Amino acid sequence: MIFPSNRVRILVATNPVDFRKGHDGLSALVQSVLRKDPFTGTVFVFRSKRADRLKLLYWDGTGLVMAYKRLEDTSFTWPAIRDGAMALNHAQFEALFAGLDWRKVKALESRPPAAAE
Repeated sequence: MIFPSNRVRILVATNPVDFRKGHDGLSALVQSVLRKDPFTGTVFVFRSKRADRLKLLYWDGTGLVMAYKRLEDTSFTWPAIRDGAMALNHAQFEALFAGLDWRKVKALESRPPAAAE
């Protein structure tokens, strides 16, 4: 998938959205409902009511990019429906996008070494 670096922030809108919306409609939702700026490079993930489709929206520096995915035989694992958005790390997003249960993906905790070897 064409995707920005793994350092990008990923926010999942937890309420389903009208999937007829395009670039402008989704960016308006980001501003009015999520109270975020859609032109910062943050990846916004939106879900359909049926939970088998998702849309991504992000600003790549030259324009708004929108991607759409539909699963054929199953549905995505989504967070509970509530107002607002929740953040996912890059590994959790990759699992969600692949149709896997992103809740089972945990970030590794690493500590800097106490001394150089």
